[in-house]
Amino acid sequence: MLQFETLPPSFATLLQTLGPCFTAPTFRTFAVLVAGMIAQPGRHTVTGMLTAAGLAGVWHHAKAHWFFSRARWCADALGMAVLAVIVEQLLPADAAMLIAVDDTLFRRSGRKVYATGWWHDGAATSKRRDATGWGNRWVIAAVVLWLPFTDRPVALPVAFALCTKTGPTPQVLAGRLVTRIAAAYPHRQIDVVADAWYASAAGPAGATVGKTRQRAFPPGVTLTSRLRANACLNAIAQPIPGARGRPRRIGTRLGKPADLAATATFTPTTVRRYGRTDTIHIAQITRLWYGAYRSQAIRVILIRDPDSKTSTGYDLALVTTDLTSHPEHIVARYAARWSIEVMIEDAKQTTGVGQARNRTPTAVTRTVPFGLITQSLTVCWYTLHGHHPDLATQRRAAAPWYTTKTQPAYHDMIIKLRRTLITARFRADKPRKPTHDEILAVHPAWAEAAA
Repeated sequence: MLQFETLPPSFATLLQTLGPCFTAPTFRTFAVLVAGMIAQPGRHTVTGMLTAAGLAGVWHHAKAHWFFSRARWCADALGMAVLAVIVEQLLPADAAMLIAVDDTLFRRSGRKVYATGWWHDGAATSKRRDATGWGNRWVIAAVVLWLPFTDRPVALPVAFALCTKTGPTPQVLAGRLVTRIAAAYPHRQIDVVADAWYASAAGPAGATVGKTRQRAFPPGVTLTSRLRANACLNAIAQPIPGARGRPRRIGTRLGKPADLAATATFTPTTVRRYGRTDTIHIAQITRLWYGAYRSQAIRVILIRDPDSKTSTGYDLALVTTDLTSHPEHIVARYAARWSIEVMIEDAKQTTGVGQARNRTPTAVTRTVPFGLITQSLTVCWYTLHGHHPDLATQRRAAAPWYTTKTQPAYHDMIIKLRRTLITARFRADKPRKPTHDEILAVHPAWAEAAA
């Protein structure tokens, strides 16, 4: 049975930093459900968390459901508390904060589930570009870190917003999440990366793109994203001496990114991205994207591989509001965006986020953030207390087909914490030596933990 007193001291200390977000009884329930979600290798429903914690016959299941539907706590405040732990213990004091923003669909069934609808599903197995699914659509903001034992960035989710059919657009919700993070750390440089869907999310406040009103990011926050192939770019307007009337806000029309690539000068550059070092050709141009950013200057970075045979003249076009950083840093920064895609996949397949079957508004708006916060806590605990250099070697011994594995994945991290929780559950308050039956019970539990 997992209680707060029986949790491993390192994990209990980590959870105690989140204590101010709850009352004392609610915090104990939170700690048990977090441990239960991590220890559960099967279905991560609310009752599944209770079962994994060994409290199915001790607590009534209504107590676990009460925590999500009626208890007094705020998922936004909890996410900011986790962000404080990440910034204080994992992020260097003088480093800029890199935030990745994306949205995803957590599929649900039933028309009485709050805020469900038909949404685009980027992870759908269908090859159709307009693949949709029924469920809840969430916008997620995650801190991107380079941990000391990995050469690839890791995304830790800290802020969340639920999309509704009648509410703000995902771009506006992303702006609100970034604004919340920037308000918590006003003296730290914040850079945001996102896919092309959010390319105009940092436009001027009140700017209209189509029928969507955008919301600007806070001052000093930069956005780097993929530039749309049909974006219309213009030169920066130059004042005409002696001309009467209002100064021009927009210069000569330059066309689409393919038109820029036809006349751009590409320079060979070495970039570290996706865990490897590549030599690519880069061209950078400072222009206006009036449809999204009005008269605010933006920088377009065109990327072309040395052996490219593309007909457009470039392989990837990036747009950024960062006008000072070196272009190779911008390219590497955008490549780090992929970490949030990996995080979302791990959340659905390994952590079990989105498997809860509650329907009320309060419960629906809490269960997905709760699961994503659990994932961030798992990575934090592993980084601070759980990593061992021999873990990858042990993993290769158990799965010899991983011949090139040298670094732990998130699956390895949660298995390590899961086994630590199981050990604490069997050894808590038992100074005596374990019995033969207890020893036999641990072996299948450890094997199941790696499932």
